[in-house]
Amino acid sequence: MKSPHAVCAGCSLALIGLVIGFASGQGTVERFLGYTQRGTAAEKEIEEKFLLIPSSEETRRLHRYFTSEPHPAGSERNNALARDIADMWKKQGWDDITLHRYDVLVSSPREVSVEMIAPIKYRAGLREDAYDVDPDTKDPHLDPGYLGLSASGDVTAEVVYAHSGNPEDYAVLHRHGIDVRGKIVLVRYSNPYSYRGFKALTAERQGAAAILIYSDPAEDGYARGQVYPDGPWGPESHIQRGSITYDFMVAGDPLTPGWASVPGAKRIPMDQAVSLPKIIAVPLSWRDAKPLLENMDGPEAPHAWRGGLRIKYRLGGKAVRARVKADMDTRLMPNYVVEARIRGSQFPDEWILVGNHRDAWVYGGVDPSSGTASMMELTRALGNLAARGIRPKRTIIACSWDGEEVGLTGSTEWGEQFADDLRKKLVAYINVDSSVSGPDFQASAVASLAPLLVEVSRAVPHPSGRSLYEVWRETAQRAYQAAGGKGAAPAAFLVDTRIGSGSDHTVFLNFLGRPTVGLTFVGPYGVYHSIYDDFYWMNHFGDPDYRRHVMLSEIWGLLALRLSNAEILPFDFAFYAENIRDFVQEVKRKKGVARNVDLKPLLLQVSEFRDAGTRFRQAMDEALAREPIDADILERINRRLMEAEGNWLNPEGIPGRPWFKHLLYAARFTYAHLELPGLTEAVEKGDWRVAGEQARILEKAVSGNAGLLREAAADLMNSDHRSEGPKHESH
Repeated sequence: MKSPHAVCAGCSLALIGLVIGFASGQGTVERFLGYTQRGTAAEKEIEEKFLLIPSSEETRRLHRYFTSEPHPAGSERNNALARDIADMWKKQGWDDITLHRYDVLVSSPREVSVEMIAPIKYRAGLREDAYDVDPDTKDPHLDPGYLGLSASGDVTAEVVYAHSGNPEDYAVLHRHGIDVRGKIVLVRYSNPYSYRGFKALTAERQGAAAILIYSDPAEDGYARGQVYPDGPWGPESHIQRGSITYDFMVAGDPLTPGWASVPGAKRIPMDQAVSLPKIIAVPLSWRDAKPLLENMDGPEAPHAWRGGLRIKYRLGGKAVRARVKADMDTRLMPNYVVEARIRGSQFPDEWILVGNHRDAWVYGGVDPSSGTASMMELTRALGNLAARGIRPKRTIIACSWDGEEVGLTGSTEWGEQFADDLRKKLVAYINVDSSVSGPDFQASAVASLAPLLVEVSRAVPHPSGRSLYEVWRETAQRAYQAAGGKGAAPAAFLVDTRIGSGSDHTVFLNFLGRPTVGLTFVGPYGVYHSIYDDFYWMNHFGDPDYRRHVMLSEIWGLLALRLSNAEILPFDFAFYAENIRDFVQEVKRKKGVARNVDLKPLLLQVSEFRDAGTRFRQAMDEALAREPIDADILERINRRLMEAEGNWLNPEGIPGRPWFKHLLYAARFTYAHLELPGLTEAVEKGDWRVAGEQARILEKAVSGNAGLLREAAADLMNSDHRSEGPKHESH
C-alpha cells in the first residue's frame, strides 16, 4: 500500500522563514538543531564514520536475495525471510532480537475467474506474460491476479463502467438512469487517485454485486512512455494486485480492532468486523478489461472518464454480461514482526524506531524490497558503529513488519501490543516503505520534524557532487513551477507535512500519537504490485547502480542518529503552529463555517502556541550556545517535548472512526491526507453541533501544548544551565 504524495500548495510562505535553509543556499550548519557546539562536533564525527559504511554492492546483493522469490504475507517464504532477518541482525551486532507472532486474517485465491458471456464470449487470463529477458516472470508458482480479503462468491450480471469508482462517479451514472444494484462495476486505477478499498466500499454501499479494478494505460501504461521490458511503465498484461481492506476505518487485523492479535487473543465475529469487505473484487489488466469496455452499450462516457485505450468508452449497463467468481481462502495465519535494538548508552528508555515492511504481493522489487535492502544496510552500518563502541545515547529499535499489504497489519498489532510503552518512550518513528522507484527524493513528516529533516539532507552526499538537499530543492522548484507557482517554492514543496495513510506509520501517528517521518525516492513506475516489480525492473529502470538505495540508507541513518544523540530533542513547534494555522484557515473557508462555527478562539490558541514555540526555540538556542546544560533539566525538558505529540490525541477518537485518535492528522477513505479530521469531516457533513465540539477539543489541546512549551522554556531560562557549578564564585 502507499500513501499518495500530496503537495501542500496552500501552506503559508511564512513557513519558509521558520525552517533553517528551506529557501536559502546556506552552507555549513554551525550547530545542529538540539545540539551544543561540542555536541555538534562529536555528532559530525559519528556521522562521517556512518557514511563510509553503506555500500551499493552490498545493497544490490541484499535486494537480489529479497526479490528472489514471491513472498506475500502468510507465505512460508515470507516467514523464512523473517527468520533470516533476525539472523542477519544478530550477526550485525544488534541486541534483544525478537520474533513477534500475530495470528491475523489473511486471504489467498483458490480460484478466481472473470468471463464475459454476452454479447460475445471472452475469458480473462488473469495472468501476466512472461519475458525471456526476465527469468523471474517465468516462475510457474506465480499466483493469478487477486485482491486480498475480497469476499468469496459467484455472480453473473450486467457490467457498468464507473470510472474511478468514487461517489461522484456513481452520481453521474444515476443522472444517466443507470442503477448499479446487483450489477458488476468496472473501475480504474485511478483518476483521481483513490485507494482500491475505498472503491470497493463505495461499490458495496451502492449495492453492486462485484467490482473489477483495471489498470488503464492512461495511468500507468503506454500513454506515459515506454513499457516493460523496454521501459518503466506497465505492459498490456500487468495486473495491480492489492488489498481492499477498509483499514481507513480500523487498521490492522479486522478481528482484533484496537488490541493485539497475539495467540489466544479475543476475536470478534467476521460479520462484525467493520474493516472486512463484503463484496467480490478482482483486478484486471487492461488487456483483459478491453473486451468488456469495447462491447459496452449505453451513453458515451464523459470526456474525463476516457482513458488511454483506443476505443469509445461507454457507461454500459445492459449489453455486456459477465460472470465473476472468487473463491478465497480467508483464515487466520501467523504473521511475524522482527524486532532488534541497539540499547542507548544514556537514555535507554527513549526510543527511535526505524521500520520497513517485508511482505510483497509478488517479488516486491520496489514495494517493499528496495526499502528492505536499504534498511539492512542501515542496520549493518549502525551495528558496525556499535561494535566499535559508538553507541547512540537513545535506544534505536529496528522492525521488519509483516502484513502491511493486507491491512497495515504487523505494525498495527505490534503498536497495539506495546501501546503503553510506545506512548511514553517513542521519540519518533522513521518509516520507509519503498525506498526507490526513481531519481526524485520525497519526504513527509509531522511539521515539528520538518526542519530537522531538511537540515539532515544537507549532510547526505549526492552522486552529482552536491548534497541531497541541493538536488531535492531543485526538484521541488521544478514541481512548484509545473504547478503554476511563481518565485521560490514554499516549504511544502520540500517536506510534505500533510500525511495520509497507506503505510506502517499509521498506527504510530494516528493511534499512538507519536511523531513520524517517511522517506522515499520516486520516478516513472508503472508496474506496481505486478510480477514485473522485480529485480530486473530495478536494475534497468529504477536504480541500476543502487546509489539511491544507499542515499536512502544514509538519510535514514543520519536522522536516527541525530534524534538519538541530540541534547534537546530537535522539534520545531513554531513551525508546527504555522501548519496548524493553515489547517484552520482552510476549514474556515469551507461553505457554511462562517455562519455556524466560531473558529476565532481556536486561531487565538494557535497564535499562543506559535508564540510559545518561538520562545522555547529561543531559550533552547541560548541554552545550547552556553553549554553545558544540567542533566536533570535536560531530562525534564525532553520528557515534556515527548509529551507534545501525544497531547494531540483525543481518547474518544474521530467521530465515526474511534481507532483514529489524532486531532490534526488522519486520512480520508481514499488514503489522501485529512487535516483536523474531526472538525473537517463534521463541517463537510454540515453537522455544526459536532463541528463546534471538535473545535473546542482542538482549542483545549492547542492550549495545553502551548502551556507545556512555556513550562519548558521557563525551565531553561530560570536555571543556571551549568552542570559543573554556579556561575559566580564569592571571594
